[in-house]
Amino acid sequence: MNATVSSLASEASAPQAGTPLGVIEEVHGPIVDILCQRLPPLHRALHVEVGGETYPLEVHRHLDETRVRAIALHRTGGLRRHLPVFDSGGPLQVPVTPDCLGRLLDIFGAPLDGGPALAAQERRAIVAPPSPLSEASGVGEILPTGIKVIDLLCPFVRGGKTGLFGGAGVGKTVLIMEFMNAIVRLHHGVSVFAGVGERIREGHELWYDMQKAGVMPHTLMVFGQMDESPGVRFRIGLAALTYAEYLRDNVARDVLFLMDNAFRFVQAGSELSGLLGRMPATVGYQPTLLSEVAELQERIASSRNGSITAVEAVYVPADDMTDPAVGSILAHLDTQVILSRSQAAKGIYPAVDPLASGSRIVERISLGDHHYRIAQAVREHLARYRELEDIIAMLGLEALSGADRRVVLRARRLERYLTQPFSVVADLTGIAGASVPLATTLADCERFLDGAYDALPEERCYMRGGMEDGT
Repeated sequence: MNATVSSLASEASAPQAGTPLGVIEEVHGPIVDILCQRLPPLHRALHVEVGGETYPLEVHRHLDETRVRAIALHRTGGLRRHLPVFDSGGPLQVPVTPDCLGRLLDIFGAPLDGGPALAAQERRAIVAPPSPLSEASGVGEILPTGIKVIDLLCPFVRGGKTGLFGGAGVGKTVLIMEFMNAIVRLHHGVSVFAGVGERIREGHELWYDMQKAGVMPHTLMVFGQMDESPGVRFRIGLAALTYAEYLRDNVARDVLFLMDNAFRFVQAGSELSGLLGRMPATVGYQPTLLSEVAELQERIASSRNGSITAVEAVYVPADDMTDPAVGSILAHLDTQVILSRSQAAKGIYPAVDPLASGSRIVERISLGDHHYRIAQAVREHLARYRELEDIIAMLGLEALSGADRRVVLRARRLERYLTQPFSVVADLTGIAGASVPLATTLADCERFLDGAYDALPEERCYMRGGMEDGT
């Protein structure tokens, strides 16, 4: 081994085509230790050629003056000691082109949909600094989604970041699919979907559903599957974000950036941290948790050319919102949509908790007096209903005062009205999807609060669009 590296040291220090950087010293799992003639910088992309196949690597740690530790972005079966390692000359890059829309790609920009490779003239590094402050623009106005509970109580912000928080099985992926449908239909923008640690079943269903809904021509999907290297799962979000930045800057359109699931990005980082030999920190997470989350989140920004609006599904371990991973992501968001298991158990879909969810623009100056007043009144009715639920369960509705009884009955109707059928699951539910304009939602809620629907049976408020749409 030392003789091999000594012979390499006689070569020029600058990388040359066909000149090895060093040799493999050790392979354990996805970790590859490399003995080098010159130390490559962190995040440098390296590769090994074995039997006509390329094994990409990424440098993550300098062990000493002659050795680095890299993460394999490929299965390591076939690698062995003493194999030469070559320098790519830069960080990991992906090919970018306007023709990427409608495609399903992996972390290297290679097609997963059976189509031809991207004919791109430009390649961009996936590890890059965020846009300079001088070129960034602030968040804009409300971005209507056509989803009643979202638009009313926790509206999205154009150019902002939204998190969908919830445990397993409460509807995060379905809600993300509906947002993709809405951004194309309502705002004529494009969507970039990052599947972080995606199950192949979920990825195939999502791809099929997007094709069937007719939105795939305006959508790019980038997948890092669950069975791939933790390095792939850790970098797939940055690869998808690189495409979103390219579309924002060159196609000059509104871009909806969706990530499912941001928690798997944190999990991949934790797995890498252990493999790299770092001491775990709080609750076993990596000590670099905050900086790794910030590296991703701070690149989600708008510029003069266009906006990137992010919607990120975040798995909540054991439904514990105080988990450090959840808290680190929450700190970067403009809107938090909390999906509740208790809401789902009652058949309330989307299972949004109207009291725990919120947005930083829910204030009078941002929403306007009319929207703000109705949203606060709806929240007050639902909060009072939740306070009285235990009394109702023990003593019955008749034990309440007349005023409280009216509030509870109106809150129950509002809770059912804020349910909604989705287009992306219409085949499964048998109910046609509904998209409701914000003006209709506000008008309907105002009539509920004024008592106009007090005589209407509660089931007539459930799973419908607007109250006057004839359904």
